[in-house]
Amino acid sequence: MVTVTTAARLHFGFQNLALANERLYGGVGVALDGPELAVSARPADEVRCDDPAAESYVRRVVATLDVEGAEVTVPQRFPRHVGFGSGTQLALASLVAVARAYDVDVDPRELAPDLGRGGRSGVGVATFESGGFVVDGGHPTERFTSRPPENGAWTVPPVVARHDVPGDWRFVLVVPDAASGASGADEDRRMRQSVERADPGIADDVAAVLTRELLPAAAEGDHRRFGRAAARLGRLNGAWYADEQGGVYRPPAGRIVERLTQSPAVAGAGQSSWGPAVWGLTTRGDVDAAETAAEMALSDLGVDGDVLTATPRNDGATVRDGPTLG
Repeated sequence: MVTVTTAARLHFGFQNLALANERLYGGVGVALDGPELAVSARPADEVRCDDPAAESYVRRVVATLDVEGAEVTVPQRFPRHVGFGSGTQLALASLVAVARAYDVDVDPRELAPDLGRGGRSGVGVATFESGGFVVDGGHPTERFTSRPPENGAWTVPPVVARHDVPGDWRFVLVVPDAASGASGADEDRRMRQSVERADPGIADDVAAVLTRELLPAAAEGDHRRFGRAAARLGRLNGAWYADEQGGVYRPPAGRIVERLTQSPAVAGAGQSSWGPAVWGLTTRGDVDAAETAAEMALSDLGVDGDVLTATPRNDGATVRDGPTLG
């Protein structure tokens, strides 16, 4: 019996959504050490799973690997559809857990499309593989237009840049009690509409931020410059999504970002993916002040929610013999 443990990721945004440019998408994000997700599996004569969200992936995995079945539990979960990338982590953890339970070696990157993952952003796959701050190369626009191909009919975008993140950085995460972010068919529809009307000029601004600010800051471990640049990249992305999410940020994320940015302890803040989760970058020495700023933001705005703190993760998912199922 095998247990695979992975964790959340933040998605700062894409490099391009405009069909006028040669490459489409191109995700930018970072791996976190929490909140964690764990999947345990052992061989079985049929599929048995205690998590409805995981079960669909497990059935695809069993079919892809051509094995008889699997008994799967999900002893640790983190919130779905809040901007932490739960879908990709759950799919790949299920794949690796079942494969290793049968002593089969698999390449998560190669098989992710068969599970419907990695079709736009490659950040989730890359952080599952090796953690860190990652930038993927996106898809050729003529191959991956506004309407995506069928599951399995793509390859996961290549990683074009990766950096370890300093161990003293901390991400304060605010998850307001709000409607879940877009996912599934709703996300596909919103992305398609955003791509069809995306201003190509925004991609030029994103490229300048990425190459002149964000990547150098990541290479040098400068959290102040990194935070400012990641926040700016997110705001530029928000201009593409404004019609689909009700503004540059999806309410109430914008007000929380504004309050966090006012704190001297926070180097930069933004929305992860479709939200509603908000991140604020700080350091180990300033984390208490940053957490206080996050809690005060929720209180002052009269919004319920949770405040979490995560360390960057520079390693991929772990695989080990797990506890007894049940």
